Amino acid sequence: MNNDILIKRNENPKANFSPINEMIVEAGTVEDWHTLKGLHYKAQGLPVGCHFWRCMLGKELIGVCVVSMPKLLLKERHIIFPKLDSGGNSKMTNQLRIKWINTNMRVIARFVVDTRFRGIGVGYRFLNLTARMERFKYVELQSSMSKYNMFAQKAGFNFISPMNSFFYIQGMKFFKKQFKSNPADYRAILDEIDSYPKDEREIKIRKIRDFYLAHSVLELTGPRRDPEKRRVEEMPIAYVIKNLQQLILASPIYGIYFNPDYNKEMPKQLPLTYFDNQELTEPLRWSK
Repeated sequence: MNNDILIKRNENPKANFSPINEMIVEAGTVEDWHTLKGLHYKAQGLPVGCHFWRCMLGKELIGVCVVSMPKLLLKERHIIFPKLDSGGNSKMTNQLRIKWINTNMRVIARFVVDTRFRGIGVGYRFLNLTARMERFKYVELQSSMSKYNMFAQKAGFNFISPMNSFFYIQGMKFFKKQFKSNPADYRAILDEIDSYPKDEREIKIRKIRDFYLAHSVLELTGPRRDPEKRRVEEMPIAYVIKNLQQLILASPIYGIYFNPDYNKEMPKQLPLTYFDNQELTEPLRWSK
């Protein structure tokens, strides 16, 4: 009987998930988003001017990226691009700034990968190729998850330090004045509102709607702007509170990708593995 045991060690082991070689990134549709939105923490609603990218494994949808128009004012952006700040500008320079932002920037508004395919390198590859295929000079991302999961950093996005909401102090004062509940406890706030007598409850709801409308940039600018306030008035109060919490308490970190494939010809489909053909800051190497 041979008792010799042969042990081999790989000094540089590398994980391999072979189906990645069959995954494709291509243009998607809003239906793709609706298919996977239940896996995203912001499933309700979409921002202005959305279009969609998807990651496919054969005929199976495994990831969706929603890209939208950028916000015209964003304090985190002004740290990287101070000349885009609106302070002291004339009407003409403000119009030129808006035109420049819309011409050169897009933002990743939603990003989701099927839970079955997380942790194997799909997310950051998909995000990077999407940013390249957008063909805009800069692609922005505001992400709370990027404080805990480095997928966007691996995709080549550069981040600044987290910042509190512009309305954080005002918002906390409002919550503490109106409620006994913790401002972050969504369920407790709703229960507290329901516990009030009818007249007092209506007064509280009125104050919540007015405060949200007065401070929400999304409701006061662009296509959502409603001089008669009908949109906010028709929102369920639970949805208004959720939006208000997001407005005041959220502190996503801001990241930006400087696209080396800005305004270049790109294919309509890309294998996911094309991410590995070059460095993050190098133009994409692909075969026609």
